[in-house]
Amino acid sequence: MKNILLAGLVLLLVLSGCSGKEVKNEKTAKELAEEGTVRYEDGNFMGAVESFQRLKEWYPFSDLATLAELKIADAYYHMEKYPEASQWYVEFENLHPNNEAIPYVIYQTGRCSFDELEKIDQDPTFGRKALNIFSRLIREYPNDPYALRAAHHIDECYKRLAGNEFYIGRFYYKEKNYKAALLRFKNVISNYPDVGVQGKALQYISLCENKIKLQAEKPEDPEDASGNTFDSSHVTDTGL
Repeated sequence: MKNILLAGLVLLLVLSGCSGKEVKNEKTAKELAEEGTVRYEDGNFMGAVESFQRLKEWYPFSDLATLAELKIADAYYHMEKYPEASQWYVEFENLHPNNEAIPYVIYQTGRCSFDELEKIDQDPTFGRKALNIFSRLIREYPNDPYALRAAHHIDECYKRLAGNEFYIGRFYYKEKNYKAALLRFKNVISNYPDVGVQGKALQYISLCENKIKLQAEKPEDPEDASGNTFDSSHVTDTGL
């Protein structure tokens, strides 16, 4: 019995020593912020995320924890992990709606979708999302420098969305699905009138209307009507 108690006491002392050692080695919020910043500036973005995550978890009520949240988002953005970055930016805005960095945060949220648009062959979903975010930034912070940057990206979003719509229209036209093509080309005219595509779209509208008129005047040739549909989620050529 005496040996058991002695062994238990030794184990307790060992565990206490280990616990004390962990506390002694634990870094302060300032040290973690400096460590994360150095890693970030060196391009070690994953290492920066780890440092800032520790800061946020160990010192959640520190003012530096707010900085850590923003730097985590920036680190993910620079790693081109846009969904993760966007999630952190959105969370930052939700937690700190009055923070002075909010215009930047909204801009970066839009950039996540905008850069994703370039990365995945013009999926229009990303273009529309980026367009909405940039428009909101301009509406809510019209005089902020980031709103001026957003305006440039909005023009590019419109061009890409118009190109996407035009490309789909051309696909339907080649497949002799003239009614579907006509709808797409009319969308280009009505939704994107000032991006330099309307001239070509008008030409195709005239061609489609003539083809539809000819089809109505004669029985439809089964080979002239294609049932093909177009998946617009991955477009590699605007055809402009």
